[in-house]
Amino acid sequence: MNPKSLRQPSLTRPVGIVSVGLHIPPRVVTNAELIEGLDTTDEWIRARTGIAERHFADSDSATSDLAVAAARQALDAAGIAASDLDAVLVATFSPDQPLPSTALTVKQALGADHALPFDIAQAACAGGIYALLVAAHLLQNPAFSHVMVVGADCGSRMTDPQDRTTRVFFGDAAGAVVLGGVPEGFGLLAWDTGDDLSHAVGIPAGGSRRPFSEAVLHDRSHYLQMNGKGAWNAATGRLPHSIREVAARAAVPLHEVDHFLLHQANINILADVMKQLDIPIERVPVNVDRLGNTASASIFTVLHERMAEVEHGDHLILSAIGAGYIWGSLCFRHYVGGK
Repeated sequence: MNPKSLRQPSLTRPVGIVSVGLHIPPRVVTNAELIEGLDTTDEWIRARTGIAERHFADSDSATSDLAVAAARQALDAAGIAASDLDAVLVATFSPDQPLPSTALTVKQALGADHALPFDIAQAACAGGIYALLVAAHLLQNPAFSHVMVVGADCGSRMTDPQDRTTRVFFGDAAGAVVLGGVPEGFGLLAWDTGDDLSHAVGIPAGGSRRPFSEAVLHDRSHYLQMNGKGAWNAATGRLPHSIREVAARAAVPLHEVDHFLLHQANINILADVMKQLDIPIERVPVNVDRLGNTASASIFTVLHERMAEVEHGDHLILSAIGAGYIWGSLCFRHYVGGK
């Protein structure tokens, strides 16, 4: 346990969700299409992951293109201009390229001329949680009024087409949130974070330790590699505790939480986590069957799909774990303007 996660958090300036946006590439990739050449079956994928299909970005699209589309939708929903943004944060493990910055690319495409660009680059599937937390702290600056947070990934580009272990899991998507000030008693009430270094899930090559080379291309270590059992143990071992912790810090009993929004990694992980919490799985929105694991975008996809049902004063818990391992949970009390 990270000792910092034991501190009771508080924000001087309350920060809440102003609007959301989502972009899903139109191309649907079914299990039947994906398993050609892989030693697996549609039945195995559905039983082990719950995934029936996922979406892949077109070959001429990059992560920033997905991010910009989601961000524009969030700006429209917020009724603000890109020039009103004070910062743009992009969480991704599949940047357009190592340099320049993906957040800078997104900022420029939006026309957010006054915004600071920040990349949250290596938190993987927990990137959205960490980006929201960083954004909330940026908004403690009285000079900041709105911050755009985007979680976007082209996970299909990071998996080995020959690897049945990882290839079937990931889809491409982007989600966006505009954060801004809200009245006292609303917005981000509490958070919990933790980490435990592990190489069970990761991309071994392509960095300074193992730069690209013929050997890397030959052993395919520039692709995502995953120990399924390790990932299962980390997710089911860490997320229930984190969710309990953030609810306690927000002083909200678990059974009074209105919306549980969990990273969509695997239907069986979702079921196990909720069983440990003694919360019916029916209370958790699920889209992993249609979208697969969309990594940094995942938490935003379920948030976007659920927002139509979120009412003024509702409590939301967002929780995710990513390679590293890095995990975290946030508790919001939603504010609807004019209430």
